[in-house]
Amino acid sequence: MHRLLLAFRAFFRILFNRALAEQIEPLLIAGPEAPPAEPKPAPKPKPPPKPAAPARSEALTLLASLQREARFVDFLRESLDDYADAQVGAAARDVHRGCAAVVERFFALRPLVDGEEGKEIEVPGGFDPGRFRLTGNVAGSPPFRGRIVHHGWEATACNVPEWTGGEAAARVVAPAEVELP
Repeated sequence: MHRLLLAFRAFFRILFNRALAEQIEPLLIAGPEAPPAEPKPAPKPKPPPKPAAPARSEALTLLASLQREARFVDFLRESLDDYADAQVGAAARDVHRGCAAVVERFFALRPLVDGEEGKEIEVPGGFDPGRFRLTGNVAGSPPFRGRIVHHGWEATACNVPEWTGGEAAARVVAPAEVELP
């Protein structure tokens, strides 16, 4: 309703006031001006691009390292039925030594709790069940007292090398070896 009254007032003022009509005519010819632009919000920053998925999983890199340095896969895939226990023990010693070196270099494993098996320890209240697995007669509320059955292991590092090979070799655990004459 207000705009209708305003239009009538403007009509009669323009009709009887030549100067006002001359001022308004260019506005009517050009069309209505756009309302003052509201400041546009700053564009949201684009999220950083996701890193490309590795062409090879870290698990395969670990397995390939165990194979390369300890012949781990060969040892597991070989049937031991035709070998004497002494032969298996000798082979296992080399595989064990090589695997232990790879695992130590990649993960630097340390016992999770200090103490020998059988030693009594206290598991504190609010303990993380990922760090302690309670067995036996678990009743009541912590702290719990019990004996160490296994001290657990904790990786103090995770240094699995990043894969730098090509896509065709991404799933290769051990390359085929070919001796040339």
